[in-house]
Amino acid sequence: MPHWTAAELPSFAGRTAVVTGANSGLGEVTACELARNGAHVILAVRDTAKGAAAAERMTGPTAGQVEVRQLDLLDLSSVHCFADGIDSADVLINNAGIMASDHALTADGFERHIGTNHLGHFALTNLLLPKLTDRVVTVSSLLHNIGYLSIKDLNWQSRPYSRWLAYGQSKLANLLFTSELQRRLDAAGSSLRALAAHPGWSHTNLQGRSGRKLTDAVVMAADRVVSTGADFGARQTLYAVSQDLPGNTFVGPQFGLYGRTQPTWRSWLAKRATTAAALWELSEQLTDTKFPL
Repeated sequence: MPHWTAAELPSFAGRTAVVTGANSGLGEVTACELARNGAHVILAVRDTAKGAAAAERMTGPTAGQVEVRQLDLLDLSSVHCFADGIDSADVLINNAGIMASDHALTADGFERHIGTNHLGHFALTNLLLPKLTDRVVTVSSLLHNIGYLSIKDLNWQSRPYSRWLAYGQSKLANLLFTSELQRRLDAAGSSLRALAAHPGWSHTNLQGRSGRKLTDAVVMAADRVVSTGADFGARQTLYAVSQDLPGNTFVGPQFGLYGRTQPTWRSWLAKRATTAAALWELSEQLTDTKFPL
């Protein structure tokens, strides 16, 4: 049986998809493929000039409408402003993220990895849920396996800071968020689905941006050996967006970095329902947003 590819995407004509971080890398490929198949795609980006350049690349005879809107996940006021401007959508793709950055805070005082990769998307999802018709797909990572989620110290105020462990915690949070979101959707009798995906190791602009020469050199050396292209990485997201999968499915390459796109495994920490529920409650408090259904 041949591997599934984006060439097998069904028509998205008449459907609207919101893609965060869609001006480059996996987000741009994801948005481009959806537009190619007729979707109205909203590029939710922090830098609208880069977003406009990406939108210009998403053209073709069957392409749907592509528009650019400003969204800064580092600032909850921007998240609220963006959500207020969306009337309705079918799919929300929580794709944007940062990786292995020095310690810094968001506009709301959150550690940047958890603030960008989880809390910003958490708030956005809750604000948009009443306007969605189909599903929420959140991009996690294989590196959720190195993450440990501390409910008592989510923002690294008492633990010694580690850029990679902070990234791992945020990607673990993505999976816990997805499972708890699906539990709440089921309890509310909603037909919406929450799914997650990971790209394996795809070459994007996230690699080699830590600002530390040795770390960046090691990462880029590994990247040249094991990475796949952004098309392959985005394939996992597109599969989660388009296929008839149960809620809380986690999609990724069959062998972690390579292989057939399919439902895949997650760490035991990512399966802990009590941690997922506790993270949701804390995230509601920190973002002042609640499950609206």
